[in-house]
Amino acid sequence: MNKNYFIVLKIMVVLYLIVFGSGKPGIAASPSLYSIDMQYAAEQAAIPEQLKADAKTHGVIIAVTEFTDARQVADKKIIGWVKELDGTKVPVATRAVAQTRAASNGIKDYLKTAGYQVADKLVPWDLKEETMPKGSGKVIIGGSIEDMEITCWTGVFSNDYKINLKLALVVADSAKGKILYKGNVTITYSKTDTSFSEGQLGRQASLALSDAIVKIFEGKTVAQKIKEAAVK
Repeated sequence: MNKNYFIVLKIMVVLYLIVFGSGKPGIAASPSLYSIDMQYAAEQAAIPEQLKADAKTHGVIIAVTEFTDARQVADKKIIGWVKELDGTKVPVATRAVAQTRAASNGIKDYLKTAGYQVADKLVPWDLKEETMPKGSGKVIIGGSIEDMEITCWTGVFSNDYKINLKLALVVADSAKGKILYKGNVTITYSKTDTSFSEGQLGRQASLALSDAIVKIFEGKTVAQKIKEAAVK
C-alpha cells in the first residue's frame, strides 16, 4: 500500500474519533449543563432621534421593573439547548444574572444612553395597573419574556446558533396609575461560527437580546408614550 493511503486512513480515524468519540477535541464527555452570561451588548447602537431625552424630559426619573418570565415551560431556568454531535441534548441556563434581569438591565442601559435619568434599583411588577409600583419614578417601564429559545448544533468544523426571542414592553404613568402602552417585538437571530464554548454561546445570546432591545424602541409610539408620561 502506498504512503498516501496511510495518510488518508489516519485522517479518517482522527475524524471518526472527533465525531463519534467526544463530540469536541479534548473533551471526554458532554457537560450536564452549559452556563452562560447574557447581557445587553449594543452600547454603540444609534438612538432614534424621537427617543432622545429633551429639555422637558431630561430630569424625569424613569423606573424600570424586573421583567417577568411568561414562557410556558416546565423549567424557567432553562433558556435553550446545545445539541451535540453524539446526539446528546444539553440544557443552557444563565450563570450570574437571570434572563429577566438581563433584559431589564439592557432596557436601563439603553435609556441611559438616550439621555434619561433611570432609577438604579429594579422594582417588581406583574404589569397590572392595580399593582403598579409607586414612588420609584414618574415613568414606569416593565415587560416580560414571552419566548426565549437558544439552540446550538455543534459540528466538526462549524457550529450553528439560532435564537428565537420575543419581548413584551409596557410603559406606564406612575402619577396617574395608568398603562399607556403595551407592545412586543420578536426576533430570530442565527449565526454559523467555527468555534463553540460557553463564552461564545453567551455572546450570541447577548447579541440577540441587544437586537431585540434596539428594535423595541425603533418606532415612534414607545418614545411618544414615554414623553407623554414624563411631561404631564
